[in-house]
Amino acid sequence: MSCGPGTFSPPAASPPALAPRHQNSEGGLYVCMNTFLAFGREHVERHFRKTGQSVYMHLKRHMREKVRGASGGALPKRRNSKLFLDLDMDDDLNSDDYEYEDEAKLVIFPDHYEIALPNIEELPALVTIACDAVLSSKSPYRKQDPDTWENELPVSKYANNLVQLDNGVRIPPSGWKCARCDLRENLWLNLTDGSVLCGKWFFDSSGGNGHALEHYRDMGYPLAVKLGTITPDGADVYSFQEEGPVSDPHLAKHLAHFGIDMLHTQGTENGFRDNDIKLRVSEWEVIQESGTKLKPMYGPGYTGLKNLGNSCYLSSVMQAIFSIPEFQRAYVGNLPRIFDYSPLDPTQDFNTQMTKLGHGLLSGQYSKPPVKSELIEQVMKEEHKPQQNGISPRMFKAFVSKSHPEFSSNRQQDAQEFFLHLVNLVERNRIGSENPSDVFRFLVEERIQCCQTRKVRYTERVDYLMQLPVAMEAATNKDELIAYELMRREAETNRRPLPELVRAKIPFSACLQAFAEPDNVDDFWSSALQAKSAGVKTSRFASFPEYLVVQIKKFTFGLDWVPRKFDVSIDMPDLLDISHLRARGLQPGEEELPDISPPIVIPDDSKDRLMNQLIDPSDIDESSVMQLAEMGFPLEACRKAVYFTGNTGAEVAFNWIIVHMEEPDFAEPLAIPGYGGAGASAFGATGLDNQPPEEIVAIITAMGFQRSQAVQALQATNHNLERALDWIFSHPEFEEDSDFVIEMENNANANIMSEAKPEGPRVKDGSGMYELFAFISHMGTSTMSGHYVCHIKKEGRWVIYNDHKVCASERPPKDLGYMYFYRRIPS
Repeated sequence: MSCGPGTFSPPAASPPALAPRHQNSEGGLYVCMNTFLAFGREHVERHFRKTGQSVYMHLKRHMREKVRGASGGALPKRRNSKLFLDLDMDDDLNSDDYEYEDEAKLVIFPDHYEIALPNIEELPALVTIACDAVLSSKSPYRKQDPDTWENELPVSKYANNLVQLDNGVRIPPSGWKCARCDLRENLWLNLTDGSVLCGKWFFDSSGGNGHALEHYRDMGYPLAVKLGTITPDGADVYSFQEEGPVSDPHLAKHLAHFGIDMLHTQGTENGFRDNDIKLRVSEWEVIQESGTKLKPMYGPGYTGLKNLGNSCYLSSVMQAIFSIPEFQRAYVGNLPRIFDYSPLDPTQDFNTQMTKLGHGLLSGQYSKPPVKSELIEQVMKEEHKPQQNGISPRMFKAFVSKSHPEFSSNRQQDAQEFFLHLVNLVERNRIGSENPSDVFRFLVEERIQCCQTRKVRYTERVDYLMQLPVAMEAATNKDELIAYELMRREAETNRRPLPELVRAKIPFSACLQAFAEPDNVDDFWSSALQAKSAGVKTSRFASFPEYLVVQIKKFTFGLDWVPRKFDVSIDMPDLLDISHLRARGLQPGEEELPDISPPIVIPDDSKDRLMNQLIDPSDIDESSVMQLAEMGFPLEACRKAVYFTGNTGAEVAFNWIIVHMEEPDFAEPLAIPGYGGAGASAFGATGLDNQPPEEIVAIITAMGFQRSQAVQALQATNHNLERALDWIFSHPEFEEDSDFVIEMENNANANIMSEAKPEGPRVKDGSGMYELFAFISHMGTSTMSGHYVCHIKKEGRWVIYNDHKVCASERPPKDLGYMYFYRRIPS
């Protein structure tokens, strides 16, 4: 056996590396006793052949229905209370209807020789220690994130038989204040008599005068719920008698006693109700198709993803991605080859984890309908609630989000930002010449015109999605909106329930027109005037992608820098024609702006300071970073904003964010070209130590330019992609001079130069006619909170993917989406 000193330190068995299984799955789990990677039965042979590792621990959990006693009650809950591995479990495993028995044994390949565990008599001491360590180890994900796993709230002993007074109290949707003082924050609703009183020392540590606790001491009513935290998923409940936070399984009924419908509520971070809470109510209801009996879907392509805690943004994007045939073929279609050639640690390989996730979603192995006998039994018990467990994307999320400060957290994120992050990973980890993200890539032609001289400049850039502004001024129900706003303000003033929502109705054609309109160019420098001037920019499609992703720019910032969301209804078309947005290039009669770069002026007194900033990023003003982060911006974007504005304060950095927030790498970690080398590279040095990053070079060569041309342009522009493209277009006469070629041949990466140069841009141009096949919707006030749901059209009908639940959609809310996925209609 290959178990000895040094082969583990200390072991912590991973979740299955090649299939989303656990020890409950048919065949159980096989844990390699050398690497401690876990595999399902169908993949353990492959791992043995590849690595030669022959000793595996086989873990299997046997489930059976409990034997009933004479009185009909279940006998003791577990036959064997020892759980071998701390992995994700199905929600119904602790049900009173089941008991389970765990089995562990060592299996020696290739003969499948089995040794039952524990076996102290026959096994060497070191092997026994290793086996015990595996069986008692915690999941690495629980180690990384103990708060998410270990803070399971106990059920209050008062919840089942809570007495509620029939005193006619009804709680309004807003305008609360403490019944004993004027505080309007940290307010708690007593679930016995409906008193609203301020807190003091409760678990959220917010302030107050302690009147809720005084009320308990006077009356003895044990449970209270914090107002402002009530959502369809629960609320913060506190037990005075039990002196701690608790859960209340009957919370919906207890709140309904005071006129509060949990389905129609949405909490806020600061404990207050949003003034426009009714907007969110309707949004949650409509997007999730609440109140409609939805039929569960099973089989290949109808597998859900478990929510890991604010991971719905990832789940929605991945469901849409793996509904695209190119991604299905690139990963799932190549499963044997990818798994056979995966590295020894497949948990750290992007293509392996993409293939594993895609196979889990598309195979149908994890989305099987209940058998007929189970359905009959459920109906007889009046418990007919079809269970859809879905698969856990925990290993996939851990890999794609590592080293990313936002996606690696448990906070909610922007699905659009994650989509671009995923495309970047696909680009960097392409399988040979196959790159499925090619289907999203297109070229944008930007036309900038000097308003004074009327001269123009044309440039091209790569993009992966179309961002449509919300044309609020084009709302077709303005009179209704004005009337609603007046009634809403009056209701707030008089502390009455808010009126029924009136949502702005925006024509899609108006949003498309707003996209096509010219934009003013801030701080435009006219090469014709050799001075700053007014300029306008228009964008058109230099190519149309095979799959067009459209993002509705619903999120903006108020004058107080507080993020806000446009809650609007847009009549998104099933068939989309953007042929009229095709770029035309330089037109007859147009005169190009001269190829003159603006002068770079660096004051003498700031050169040293600028150089120090470029060399030492540790001097970033963290207080300014945190001010920006508290506004909801990604942490890395805040760091870049403060860095590139020279620590001049949060306000200047905020302006940088507004200008750059739509860039694909907006939330990527700060990367400083030449950091650690000579600072002169920041001012245009062109030596070998100024070699540009390969990722940027790849983007330019993907547009059809020569590699040497891309490298020289980046070296001449301090590795700035946009300026490098301008440099290339302004140097059409570029030829490889001999000195540059010699320099590149001496470079450590010169072998890449010898590769065949691409013949043209890697874009799949075609017609501008598209058909809608998927959309992702967001519920909530900000991309940093709320919930995402995905709708996909499959086999002629719409299907809703709401985390692990997959159902046939009855009323797909196409007008409330955030991201839309269109496929090209062949001409």
